[in-house]
Amino acid sequence: MREYALTFVIAVAVTYLLTPFVRRAAIAFGAVPPVRDRDVHTEPIPRLGGIAMYGGFAAALLISAQLPHLRAVFFDQTWWRGLLLAGALIVVIGIIDDRWGMAPIPKLAGQIAAAGILVSQGVQLLWLPLPGTTLVLGPELGTVLSVLLIIVTINAVNFADGLDGLAAGIVAIAAAAFFTYYYVVAVDQGFDRQSYPAMIAIILVGVCAGFLMHNFNPARVFMGDTGSMLIGLLLASITITVTGEFQANAVVSFDSSGLVAFLPILLPLLALALPLADLVLAVVRRTLAGKSPFAPDKKHLHHRLLELGHSHARAVLLMYLWAAIISFAAVSLSIFNAPMIVLTVTTLVAICAVGLITLPRMRRRRALARAKTGRTLTDDHTEPSGT
Repeated sequence: MREYALTFVIAVAVTYLLTPFVRRAAIAFGAVPPVRDRDVHTEPIPRLGGIAMYGGFAAALLISAQLPHLRAVFFDQTWWRGLLLAGALIVVIGIIDDRWGMAPIPKLAGQIAAAGILVSQGVQLLWLPLPGTTLVLGPELGTVLSVLLIIVTINAVNFADGLDGLAAGIVAIAAAAFFTYYYVVAVDQGFDRQSYPAMIAIILVGVCAGFLMHNFNPARVFMGDTGSMLIGLLLASITITVTGEFQANAVVSFDSSGLVAFLPILLPLLALALPLADLVLAVVRRTLAGKSPFAPDKKHLHHRLLELGHSHARAVLLMYLWAAIISFAAVSLSIFNAPMIVLTVTTLVAICAVGLITLPRMRRRRALARAKTGRTLTDDHTEPSGT
């Protein structure tokens, strides 16, 4: 665990220290787009923060390769080179998009190329859990499904990047849930605790945490597509490799529900449930309106939270809360043999979260009711004027 803690600190520190330099470089480079109608910030903010995030990721990854207990993770493996190359390609695509803009099709082609690099270096789905059995994937089907999962995760995170700190916080929560899940199961089953998915998960938490210090409301720099696509790529790589890691060790009997077998695939979908739902709703909404699915608008979930009367920071914290509720409820169900307690606690917390979401509307209603009562009392005490 000490090696993971050191890796986390390196990721936080390097990302945090690099971000101010990247911010100044973004301003000099002209990556400070004007405020658009759909934006919630009122002043131009420099982008390209993803460059600092890539720096923090690369530094933590390369330094961890020199640590005694983590060195074995890199032995005779090519995945880390693929991750560095795929991440670098995603960053280049993001820089072009953040500075000059990029049409959806070329951007999608770049995402497919990055996913292809990752898959070619061994980050690939090997099997899928099915009720009562396991579906072993052939090379062709495994490649297609892996690329599809990577692209969906990248774009779901990209869609979540609509408020200061939103995407970084949600991905940090998802990665922390992944790390908790893997480490607890590894300890319980006696697996090797030092592994690729656990290491990338803790690095991703650190990168997001380091960047959040500059990006939480009021943000001084945005990660842009450079960063949102990068952390989506890293999150997808954890999903794919955790699946292969546990099947290789035959962890299909860890709990009676079998949730542990499904969780690697489900966890990113659960953690990103709100962004994914937002993505689907946006595509349906725009298609029904006769627009391109990629056409921007101001009807995302975070926009609706702001319309309800939440402040910028509170809307982000509410999205964090829901991501944490969903992610850690799923992890708790898979690692604790007390489903009723987990579900009860989760339900109570979810009810509180719903109450927090509706709080501004309830306050407005009470204020209107008090104002109406005050006007009624004033009218009742007002004497009619005589002649």
